[in-house]
Amino acid sequence: MAFKLPDLPYKYNALEPLGMSMETLEFHHDMHHKAYVDNGSKLIEGTEWADKSLEDIITGTYQAGAVAQNGIFNNASQHWNHIQFWEMMGPDKAGMPGNLEKAITEAFGSVDEFKSQFAAAGAGQFGSGWCWLVQDTDGSLKVTKTENGVNPLCFGQTALLGCDVWEHSYYIDFRNKRPAYLSNFLDNLVNWENVASRLS
Repeated sequence: MAFKLPDLPYKYNALEPLGMSMETLEFHHDMHHKAYVDNGSKLIEGTEWADKSLEDIITGTYQAGAVAQNGIFNNASQHWNHIQFWEMMGPDKAGMPGNLEKAITEAFGSVDEFKSQFAAAGAGQFGSGWCWLVQDTDGSLKVTKTENGVNPLCFGQTALLGCDVWEHSYYIDFRNKRPAYLSNFLDNLVNWENVASRLS
């Protein structure tokens, strides 16, 4: 089954007042994400993965410790990562739901401490990758970072929040200021209701 590029859950200019420009979303969604969809669809055609779910493809092709993952994994995982990323952001600056705030405070001591750890993970990821708030297999909340397209599915974790720290995600709006991009993401762009809905 070929990968499909989803529509954004908001208009291209919807995040502009919050620090993510229409130009960034057009490049990021219509070019970068679409490339993962197109390349991944070609790579799985005629293989054992052609009829598998996206999640099964990711976990089935991930090679722990591999410096360079195979093309199917790279494109499938980046497709999945971006689907989550678009949904984890939104134009409505609603507050953090109580159940999520309680869980984060219990895990990190405070929401501010969580944000500090999350931003540090993203800023400290050398090269391309992602930073995540995950619910681990034991139910605990943790901040993690992954290289390239590796994601929490590879470790049996649930992704609650993820931020893309590949340069194409922030360079148009923030140039080389990745920490400023991460701070803006946490303060203005996160759809906390979506994050809360992922808690088990």
